[in-house]
Amino acid sequence: MNTFASIRPTLRLAASAPTMAARSFSSSAARSVARMIITGRLGSEPELSATSTGQDIIRYSVGTSTGSRDKPHTSWFRVATFLPEGAQRDYILSLPKGTLVYLEGDASMRSYEDAEGRKQTSLSLVQRHLDVLKRGTSGEEESH
Repeated sequence: MNTFASIRPTLRLAASAPTMAARSFSSSAARSVARMIITGRLGSEPELSATSTGQDIIRYSVGTSTGSRDKPHTSWFRVATFLPEGAQRDYILSLPKGTLVYLEGDASMRSYEDAEGRKQTSLSLVQRHLDVLKRGTSGEEESH
C-alpha cells in the first residue's frame, strides 16, 4: 500500500504534462502514404528495363476481377519495382503470365494530358511486398 501511494503522484504528473508529439513513438518524419493491397493475376511476364537515369526497373501488370460470372469486370494495375540484382529480382522476372499474386504497394496518382489534349489520370504502384499464391503456367507448358 505504501508503494502504491508513492507511484500515484508520478502518474498524476504524467497525466498533467503537456501533450507530446502525435508520433512520439517513431523516430521517422511523419508523412502520408497511400498503400494498396491487391490479389490478382499477372497480365504479362514482368519486364526489366532502365529508367531515364539508368536505374533498373521491373514493370508488370496485375488484373483483379469483380462481378458475377455473367458480367465480370477486370481492373488492371500497373506495378513497378526497383529490386537490385539478385535472387529476388530473378525470381520475379521468371514469373509467367497468369501467376496469382498478393501485392502490397505504395500508390500515387498523377494527372497528364494525352496526345489529343485530354486530361488523363494514372494510378502508379511501387511494389513493397509480393507473395506468389499460385504460379501460372508458361505458354510452352500449356501446349504439352
